[in-house]
Order: sequence, then structure tokens, then C-alpha cells
Amino acid sequence: MPKAGDTLWDIARDEVEKRENNGDDGKRVEVCEKSVLFMGSKNGGKTTIILRCLEREEVPKPTLVLEYTFGRRARRHNAPKDIAHFWEIGGGTSLLELIRIPITVNNIRSFAVVLVLDLSKPNELWMTMENLLQATRNHVNKILAKLEKTDPEVAAEIKQKMQNNLQRDHPDYDLVDPFPIPLVIIGSKYDIFHFTSKSEALLLKARALINHLAFGYDRSKSVSVDHSKPLFIPAGLDSLSQIGPPPTSDSNIGKMRANTPLELWKKVFEKTFPPRSFSDLQDSKDPAQDSQYAEYEVDVMRAQKNQVCACSSIALHNQEFEQYKRNASKSWKEMDFDPD
Repeated sequence: MPKAGDTLWDIARDEVEKRENNGDDGKRVEVCEKSVLFMGSKNGGKTTIILRCLEREEVPKPTLVLEYTFGRRARRHNAPKDIAHFWEIGGGTSLLELIRIPITVNNIRSFAVVLVLDLSKPNELWMTMENLLQATRNHVNKILAKLEKTDPEVAAEIKQKMQNNLQRDHPDYDLVDPFPIPLVIIGSKYDIFHFTSKSEALLLKARALINHLAFGYDRSKSVSVDHSKPLFIPAGLDSLSQIGPPPTSDSNIGKMRANTPLELWKKVFEKTFPPRSFSDLQDSKDPAQDSQYAEYEVDVMRAQKNQVCACSSIALHNQEFEQYKRNASKSWKEMDFDPD
């Protein structure tokens, strides 16, 4: 029943919520909301994966900064639609500080990260992975540290959930430090290495995986550890013994200083594919100058501001020059010159 003082909009909103949140039996059904952050190699295919997951037939555009979109799915007929929030950070590793915007205390329990790495650029791959994952881990750990003070049960629940991905009898249990939230790593452009393109089948696999993260669909049970084929390995279903040592001579391995198997693999990988420097991976392009973000009113205001700033800069330089001349004049008058 409408309450006293309700406006027409209040009544309409309550009616929509009632229809969306009630199941076929009239009982209230909670709408599930999840968030997924896509990050990784520049032009690595992140937008394409998101569009395919949402079944949108659009031509993907380069993502320069941080973009947001959402999708809705019904778990069954006439059921309320769950909501998935999709975030995408562009620019490769140049915008690490933006990671803190989508991942917050409020959504950390239902958040997942998808790291997309371009396999056709091996000299950038490890550096991109390392910097993005470390920045994300640091930010999530700060959130968990806050939660341990304000809501320790939630913090413990999140940590235990990730630890459960690895069974205690797993041979690498003591060596693994689980990522604090669900993480999927996708190697994109695999089809470049084969004469017969397999990109469509791989995109369908990626789509099923993203739907699991975003909408809670059943997780794929397939596993593929054959390195001559596209790998598909759910968390906890591989091991260091299965992966084996890096492909290098025993004598070379003996000369490499590494504290963990991951460090050893990194040294061998970077010896084979010398990494580009971190500064080379920074995106120096100004997003404000990109045509896909053009907005007439905003651009006019920005141009006016730039003009004012330029004029102010010139005026400031003129003032500084005049002050310099006055100071120089004083100093000259105070100098004792040799009469000769």
C-alpha cells in the first residue's frame, strides 16, 4: 500500500521493485550484483571479450582510461535479473592508480579481476602482469586490513574463500600465496601462432568463464594442460611438478639466483624475451586529445582554460623578467668596479 506523502514516482518505483524482486511464487528474491575488472596489455582484446560476454555486436574502440558498462541476466524465466558491473582500465600499465576506483570496501566480497595478456608481445608480457597484479594485490590488501578492524568476519571469509581453491593435500600448498580475490588470466591472440584460426572457440570459452564470474553461471569443468594446445587450467588444478622446470640447461639454472620457482621462471623467460623498460610501457598519449571522447561544450571550456593558462604563464614570465632586471640593476649599482 502507498504510504502517506508518496509521490507518483515513489509508487511507480515501489511497484517496479516489487515485480523485479518477487519470484514466481510471490516470495522476495534477492538480486545478485557482482563486479569484474578487466586490465592488461594495451590493445590486448579486453573490450572484445566484454562485448562478446554481453552479446553486443559493436566494433570495439580503444580504451584509454577507465570505462564502465553493465549487463543483466535472469537466472530463470520471470526471475529478477542479476546485475554485473564491468570495469576496464586502458593504457596497459600506465594507469595503475585507477585500480582503486572500482575495487572498494563495499564490493570486495563480490569482485573479480580478469588480466588479459597479449601473447604476441612477449617482451612486454611479464612486466605487464607483474605490475598490474602487484598494484591490485596491494590495494586489496589495504581494504582487507581495514575490514579486519571494522568487520573481521568478512575479512576472514574472503581470505578463507581464496585459500579453499587449493586443497591442503596439494603438493604446492605451502608455496602458494593465493591472490586475495578471484583472478582469471587470459592469454589473448593465441590464434596468431596457428595457420588455422581458433579465436572463435577460444572466445566462447572466455565468455563462459566471464559469465561464471559475473553472473554465477556454472563453472566449466574442462581442463587442458597440453602446452601444444590452448591451456585451460582452473585454480588449483596444476602443480609445479606438472609444469616442470624452465626450458634451459641445467648449468644455466645453477647460475641463476632465485628464491622461488616463479622467480626462476621469470629469469629464464626474461633471458629469452628481454623486457622493455617500465617507462617504455607508459602511455604518453593524452586522452583529452582523443576524438572518441570529444564533447563540444567540454572541449570549448578546456580550450578557453588552456588559453587563460598560457596567457597567465606569459604574464608570469614577463613579471619575473622585470623583477630580474630590477634586481640586476640594483646589484650593478652596488658593485665596485675597477676604475681602470
